[in-house]
Amino acid sequence: MPTITIFKDDLESLLTSDRGAGRGITMAQLEEWLMLVKGELKGHNPETGELRIELQDSNRPDLWSCEGIARQIRIKQEGRLKPYSFFENKPKAPHHLTVKPGMEQVRPYVAACTARGFRVTEKGLAQLIQTQEKLADIFGRKRKTVSIGIYQLPRIAFPITYELVKPDEVRFTPLGMETVMTLSEILMVHPKGLEYGHILAVKSLLPILRDAKNQPLSFPPIINSREIGEVRAGDDELFVEVTGTDLPMVILSLNIFAANLADRGATIEPVEIQYPTSTTLGKRVKTPHDLGKPKTIRIKAIEQALGQELGETVVKQALEAYGYGVSAEKGSVKATVPPYRHDLMHIMDVVEDVAMSRGYAEFTPVMPVQFTVGGLSAIERLSDRSRELMVGLGFQEIISNILGSPDQYSKFMRLDGTEWGRTVEVDNVMSLSFSCLRQWVLPSLLRIEAASSRAFYPHRLFEAGDVAIPDGTHELGSRTETVLGALIAHATTHFSEIHSSLDVLFYYLGKEYSLEPMQHPSFLEGRAGRILVSGKPVGVIGEVHPEVLERWQIAMPVVAFDVNLSQLATLG
Repeated sequence: MPTITIFKDDLESLLTSDRGAGRGITMAQLEEWLMLVKGELKGHNPETGELRIELQDSNRPDLWSCEGIARQIRIKQEGRLKPYSFFENKPKAPHHLTVKPGMEQVRPYVAACTARGFRVTEKGLAQLIQTQEKLADIFGRKRKTVSIGIYQLPRIAFPITYELVKPDEVRFTPLGMETVMTLSEILMVHPKGLEYGHILAVKSLLPILRDAKNQPLSFPPIINSREIGEVRAGDDELFVEVTGTDLPMVILSLNIFAANLADRGATIEPVEIQYPTSTTLGKRVKTPHDLGKPKTIRIKAIEQALGQELGETVVKQALEAYGYGVSAEKGSVKATVPPYRHDLMHIMDVVEDVAMSRGYAEFTPVMPVQFTVGGLSAIERLSDRSRELMVGLGFQEIISNILGSPDQYSKFMRLDGTEWGRTVEVDNVMSLSFSCLRQWVLPSLLRIEAASSRAFYPHRLFEAGDVAIPDGTHELGSRTETVLGALIAHATTHFSEIHSSLDVLFYYLGKEYSLEPMQHPSFLEGRAGRILVSGKPVGVIGEVHPEVLERWQIAMPVVAFDVNLSQLATLG
């Protein structure tokens, strides 16, 4: 979770609408207010006024700054969000930025705006830099999907061009250096080039932002030009740009910066972005741009989730006091998040905001009316017993992440295009390495085996854990079940060895089973079987296909079984 550093007097000044000297706040008041942003005070230096705050919400990048925290508190105090006029479609963009053809192959999207009237202070500059780094590193996945540049506006001649150039075609002095360098030299020498150069490592053409005078502004996502991109305390006219690979994330990052600068007194002017081909927002996109769409929520759904009758008026007031645009309808409310947010994925996100806006102290706790004694469920008892038996059989237990990649769960297992290869995918994924849920345990075991080639053989591994199986008949579209997987790896292993382990396991579990020959892409033909209990399939067993082992880069033969304990628990 992000931890940020702010200054108490800076926060106090931002808590007033006129940005004058704010009244002093006590630490007790601050800790109470931080509940509005899921924040926790981790440190306070009374001499410097420095505050260290940990934020528990990774879906609210707008809160990762002094301006964002102050804004949320100020909205609650004033009862509603004062609108930002620059998000409206009416004002014509005074400046233009042109995206040249070919950018879609490297880093296709850009958003930009100008900010005038805020004279940058030392603390304000520190917040700008901190917000820039947090958004790029955490929200932007180490600059891969989002990177941000801030510049001295008076030095820029519009229109600006965003295009591709050859690595040695453009030269400029990067921030932190005093030597003029080509883009290829920046990638090889500059600290930021060494740190982030892998993002562009395989590109023969590199992105550049330059103005009408052909002056380079930056080499995104690596480094700004020192001449134009070095902002100092005292500057009062700024240009902000965001580049990336995801258009909503790029625009949201700029919206956050624009709102932050506006809260400090800057006048924000939009920039019109002209793309060579149409995007989801068209060929001409004026930024900042409001991405918010209204969401209709039934009042009863909110009341059921919170366990308290509230009514339309109370819900409307609570959401308005948290920054939403709200209109009440019969039995429901139509709510829109402010332009600096884009985090509504479920009705429970709105419910949580209602609860935080009202304050958790407003909800009366209800004591249980029934006396119950806790205990393990049948599936947990079965999985615990299975673990004990597998350890007794000489297997070593592992615990893996249920999240992984389609390559691991499908492609490496030779399951692409088959029913066995279907997985539950993660929406709004943050990393392709964790973009779907596993549908069986064997890939998790093979991942461990692939990393264990230097350990003495034989290897005997097992795991009992959850899997997600796509199921169109289920209300959530999938069902979660507990599965036991095991493998044996050494030079002379064979089907009979893993079969004997399965036989002992089922004997001590008190389950009768049978095997039925089957063809499975992950196993050798003629060396795979379906495990049946009471005539119903509960798993598979076999010798892993050599092509699967090659894809995992495993040099030893592997035999394995995968048993669905959830299904087994329901059968005799």
